[in-house]
Amino acid sequence: MQQLFTDHLWKKVEPIWKSYLEHPFVKGLGEGWLDKEKFKHWMKQDYVYLIEYSRLFALGSAKAHDLSTMTTFANLLHGTLHMEMDLHRNYANKFGITADELEETEAAATTTAYTSYMLNVAQQGGIENTVAAVLACAWSYNYIGKALAAWPNALEHEFYGNWVQMYSSEDFTALANDCIDLINTIAEDKPEHELAILEDIVVKTSYFEYMFWDMAEHQAMWPVPVAAQNL
Repeated sequence: MQQLFTDHLWKKVEPIWKSYLEHPFVKGLGEGWLDKEKFKHWMKQDYVYLIEYSRLFALGSAKAHDLSTMTTFANLLHGTLHMEMDLHRNYANKFGITADELEETEAAATTTAYTSYMLNVAQQGGIENTVAAVLACAWSYNYIGKALAAWPNALEHEFYGNWVQMYSSEDFTALANDCIDLINTIAEDKPEHELAILEDIVVKTSYFEYMFWDMAEHQAMWPVPVAAQNL
C-alpha cells in the first residue's frame, strides 16, 4: 500500500505537535487552570488570525482547477467563518467584548508574521501551496482537541470545556480531514522537489503554531513598546 503524503508529514511534525501538549497554555487549557486573561489574549489574536486564514480558503477556491476542490475550500471557509469564529464570539461575549471589538483587535507580532507567511507562500504558488499553508492549523487543532478530550474533566470544564468540545468534535474533525484529503490528492503526482517545498511550508507553519501558543501564554504584542502618538 502506497504511503500517503500526510503519513510522511506526520513523522516530521509529530515532535513539534507533541510539544504543544506540554506547553503551559495548552496544558492549562486542558486541565482547567489557565488564566482567563491569557485565554482572552489568545481568543482576540486568534480571531484576527482566522480572518486572514479565511482569505486563504477563498484564495484556494479561486485557484482550484475543478468544482470539487472549489466546493471543499468553500466549505472550509464557511466552517471557519461560522463554526470556529462563533466559538470565539461566544467566548468574547462572556468577557463583554463585542464582535466589532474583536474584529478591531490589533494583530500581535506573531499573528502578523504567521498570517503574512501563509498568505505569501499561497500567493507564490498554485493550489498546492494554499493547501499546505492551511493544513497545520486545522489538523493540529483537531489533534490537540482530541488529545485534551481524553484528559480528565476537560470536556466538562465550565469555561474551557466548550473549546475542547468544538476542536475534538465530528464537525471540526471533518474540516481537518478535508484539508488532509486535499493535500494527499494534490501530492499524488508531484515530484520529490515539489513535495519538499510543501513539507517545508507545513513544518514552518507548525513552528508558527507553537509560537502562537507562546504568544498567548505571555500575552505578547510587539517586542518594542512604542507610544501610540509616535506611530
